[in-house]
Amino acid sequence: MALYSAAAAVLEGLERGDGGLKSLVYNSRFPHVRQLYALFFETLRYSSVLEKLLAGAALLQAEKKLPPQLAKVLVYDLLFGKGLKCGGRWKALARRHRARLEAELARLKVQQKVSRNEDLLAPAQAASPAASQVPRYVRVNTLKTCVEDVIDFFKRQGYSYLGKAASVEELKAISGKKFLLDLHLPELLVFPPQTDFHDNLLYTSGHIILQDKASCLPAFLLAPAAGSHVIDACAAPGNKTSHLAAILKNKGQIFAFDVDTKRLATMNTMLMRAGVTGFQLAQQDFLTVDPRDPKYSKVTHILLDPSCSGSGMVTRVLQEEPAPSAQRLQALATFQRKVLSHALSFPALQRLVYSTCSLHQEENEDVVQAVLREQGSAFGLVDAFPLWPCRGVAAFPGAESCLRASPADTLTHGFFVAVLELFFEGAAAPSTMPVAAENPQQGAGTEPGAAPKKRKRKKQRVK
Repeated sequence: MALYSAAAAVLEGLERGDGGLKSLVYNSRFPHVRQLYALFFETLRYSSVLEKLLAGAALLQAEKKLPPQLAKVLVYDLLFGKGLKCGGRWKALARRHRARLEAELARLKVQQKVSRNEDLLAPAQAASPAASQVPRYVRVNTLKTCVEDVIDFFKRQGYSYLGKAASVEELKAISGKKFLLDLHLPELLVFPPQTDFHDNLLYTSGHIILQDKASCLPAFLLAPAAGSHVIDACAAPGNKTSHLAAILKNKGQIFAFDVDTKRLATMNTMLMRAGVTGFQLAQQDFLTVDPRDPKYSKVTHILLDPSCSGSGMVTRVLQEEPAPSAQRLQALATFQRKVLSHALSFPALQRLVYSTCSLHQEENEDVVQAVLREQGSAFGLVDAFPLWPCRGVAAFPGAESCLRASPADTLTHGFFVAVLELFFEGAAAPSTMPVAAENPQQGAGTEPGAAPKKRKRKKQRVK
């Protein structure tokens, strides 16, 4: 019942204008944030349809003590979701009206001349075809288990393992109770879209992390060696931080910053569940962190994923600002340039990954270009992950060294990643790219934190 009550409370808060989607979800204090967000988002997406069903079935008139927001959540999960797997007395109440609600749903489909539930949605509410094809990605948490054991677990649960994917098209075709090993990332399993593991034992025990593939790229490409000191500059909700810890094998030190107390509390719970040690959380704006503080004198790697427009998220269709204004993009880009410049000022820094979940050049290539111009010859772009199919747009010479991701091209959320390394005049510094990124034949047995193959790599300097 707690899940349904929390989703109803978030829905009510949004209707009152108490805050944005993410802030309301995080402030709910519900322990499983992604599960709550998924249920809330889908209920909101079907809101107009649910209102018609409630009115047609006269449910609120029959059950006067049932709050309308809770009624929407219950009816969504009853008719469109997982079928009310929890809910106590409200579950029994909704099921009493199931026949009437199903009849009203059938009548609505006939009236609108559609056969699928998704077709009842207005065009602005329906997920794009590309977005609906994004698989469920499951990152194996190597701090607690290994890929082989997780594969065996899912086999025992009735899933069929199809081996390592050979192409993105193969990921797109996956269906039913089947799963694959990702073709790019060695500890990422791929299941059909909308597969729900929030109640799965491996998820609740921290053995697997539900994380989009594009979101796995920053830590994977940062690739700090075990024992490194690393900063996660804008860390909450913590998936990338836990990924860094797995790459470090819990050897070394992670400094993680975020300004929101409640997001940090949620993150701390998540990291503890994932078995992460050797981390320090700080409620602090990263821009106020002093690079000369002796505490950070050994920081050689920084993961920087700053606030952005979020335009690459497939759920962005229901956000308050689906199309950020030019002024909003300019303000974000100004902040992003400032925080990237600040990150590059740490004295022992050798490698940095800058990433956003934005599709806008203003927040991506333009930011990198502007900061590299300011830095002169100090840092250069690494030609990251040559096997990745989508590259940065040609905003400047060398932009193709950056990575882009999208639902249509890579079956992920929209994302941007740039890898920067300290530049030594006269010679390219050896790359610390993971072996798996360079040699696809290594497969699942290669860990992102494995010892890197040293080789010279040309860096791009922006003029």
